[in-house]
Amino acid sequence: MLKRIAFAIPGDISAPTGGYIYDRHIIEGLRSLGWEVVLIGLGEGFPFPDTETLRQAHVKIDALPSGMPVVVDGLAFGVMPDIAAAVSTHRAVIALVHHPLAFESGLSAVQAAKLKQTETQALKHVTQVIVTSPATARDLAQHFDVSPARIDAVIPGTDRATFAKGSPGEGVALLSVGSVIPRKGFDVLLPALNQLRDLPWHLTIAGDRSRNVESPRQLDHDIEQFGFSDRIRILGAVSAETLADLYARSDVFVLASRFEGFGMAYAEALAHGLPVVGTTGGAIPDTVPADAGLLAEPGDVTTLTRALKKIINDRDFREQLAFGARRVARVQPTWPDSAQRFSEVLLKSIGTR
Repeated sequence: MLKRIAFAIPGDISAPTGGYIYDRHIIEGLRSLGWEVVLIGLGEGFPFPDTETLRQAHVKIDALPSGMPVVVDGLAFGVMPDIAAAVSTHRAVIALVHHPLAFESGLSAVQAAKLKQTETQALKHVTQVIVTSPATARDLAQHFDVSPARIDAVIPGTDRATFAKGSPGEGVALLSVGSVIPRKGFDVLLPALNQLRDLPWHLTIAGDRSRNVESPRQLDHDIEQFGFSDRIRILGAVSAETLADLYARSDVFVLASRFEGFGMAYAEALAHGLPVVGTTGGAIPDTVPADAGLLAEPGDVTTLTRALKKIINDRDFREQLAFGARRVARVQPTWPDSAQRFSEVLLKSIGTR
């Protein structure tokens, strides 16, 4: 079988966010496995594209060679039910769902309901769905009427990393990695840290500040209101090399996400042997086992404060969780592992048509 596939990606695939990092690694891995991969840019504005962007997206997919299968990233696929219906009549369509669009934080009730409707409709026309975690597979089966037989999980890989040596200075170095958007829960993390202002901690936040207007403003406001300008450092999006250095010099990874379809930043922290403070939102409990981290309820300042207090105060407990993180790191899939699994799913899906 000739191994040819198109990837239809909205926005900027070079963006330093989890979904795009996944897409880049998978595409690179497929090419190394002998696949011819055609990359299609679907334009900006997803998941709320204008009519012309949708029209152009349809034109670009239809312009592919006859019968060439296409993988459509879920950020776009969930708002393309009519295109999915039309395209699926003459080519295999694989939806790559990082997490359901309707589960994004910060949506109005009307927006969430509309996204759930369009994503449910679009998913009726797929040959197969690839998700990044078993939790997302369960969500699609339960809430989006997708048969489990049509869902395959391809868990993100990690790069083998040197385990963190910890902070060189005084106090506990906390690291948070994630775009500054409502779903990442910085509006929960800072009030929790405000309850622990007498403890010896400092926090570095690395993440894209351009994806949401209000969340960066709220974060800056909270830092000023709580008097944390000397304890919290905001870096914005950083290079892979800088990020690796941040992991190496940190003592604890903390991210108060309301929901994750997998939680790649959590997995990266574990790959560096860092103990984790997170939440039970979405797939995070699958990614962070109990012997490697403490998980609070999403949006719950009280339980997050309790977890942070325990891990900051108790050095022996931090080392115990770090041991668990290193155990996880040794068995995590690598990106070549994930690409191999993705390739196997594609071959199975294409062969069923």
